[in-house]
Amino acid sequence: MQANDVRVLKGAAVPTLVVGLLAALIAVFTTGAKGALGAGIGLVLVAAFFTIGLIVVSWAGRVSPMAMMAAAVLGYVVKVLAIMAMLKAFEDTTAFDSRVFALSVIGCTLAWTVGEMRGFMKLKMLYVEPEAKAPGQGHG
Repeated sequence: MQANDVRVLKGAAVPTLVVGLLAALIAVFTTGAKGALGAGIGLVLVAAFFTIGLIVVSWAGRVSPMAMMAAAVLGYVVKVLAIMAMLKAFEDTTAFDSRVFALSVIGCTLAWTVGEMRGFMKLKMLYVEPEAKAPGQGHG
């Protein structure tokens, strides 16, 4: 990963961690240990999925802008479907509070998305290369 990618990862991971831990703390007092476990599992799930997604998009960005866009769109679809599948798979579990799990996934996903957007907006990246020549321009 490049330095910019690490900054974006940190910018997304920190608020997600805060939201996830806050969800676990609230869950301990409202639903007990099973709620805290559900919130913790939700935090880990979101952090893992979105970190992998960011790494894949970062790698694809080094290949080409088209590969980066394809990886971002495909990654988004895969993450949404996988999280929906996990929510469905755990909806009837008794090992942890599935409602708190679902709320934690939603809260952590929102925190990650906002943090990632903020991280990208803070980067000082050029949209064009100042020294690049446009196709068809002469060498003189």
